[in-house]
Amino acid sequence: MHRDFDFSLTFAIPEIALDKIEERLFEAGCDDAIIGLGQKGRLALNFTRETVSAETAILSALRDVKQALPQTRLIEAAPDLVGISDMARLLDFSRQNMRKLIQTHLASFPLPLHEGTSAIWHLADVLVWFSDKQNRFISPDLLDVARVSMGVNIAREAGRVDLKLQTQLQEIA
Repeated sequence: MHRDFDFSLTFAIPEIALDKIEERLFEAGCDDAIIGLGQKGRLALNFTRETVSAETAILSALRDVKQALPQTRLIEAAPDLVGISDMARLLDFSRQNMRKLIQTHLASFPLPLHEGTSAIWHLADVLVWFSDKQNRFISPDLLDVARVSMGVNIAREAGRVDLKLQTQLQEIA
C-alpha cells in the first residue's frame, strides 16, 4: 500500500542556473519536491513522495537528485536533528512545557547529541520516548521518516570516522 512521506534533503551544490536545476530535477523524477535555493551554494528539497516505505521514499529521492545533479553533496536528511523548539512545535507543546518535561524526566529522556546552550537530539529517539514513556500517539509515518533520516545522516558521517578508532570505540561501548 502506497502512502505519502514528507521529508527534506539539503545539498551543497556548485553554481548552476536555477532553470537548469529545476529542469534536471523534474526530468530525474523529483517533480514531487518543492525547491528552495535560499542560501548561495545550497539546495533544499521538500518532498512529498508516494511509495511503500519511508526508506524507499528517501533513498529513491537521493538517487533521483544524484542522477539529476551528480555534483551535489548531501548535507542533511530531515526530519532528524531537533532542538527543544522543534520538538515543542512537532508535538504541540509550548517551548517552556517541553523544557520542563525534559528536566522532569532527565533519567529516561533520550540523551542529546550535543548539550549546551542549544541541545540537539535525534527526532526518532524523542518520538520513541514519547510513545513508550508518555503513551502519546506518534504518527508511524513520521517515526519511519525520522528513523530513516537519522540513518542517512549517521551513515553519511560514519564514513568520516577512522576504522581503527571506530573498532576501538565499539570495543569500549
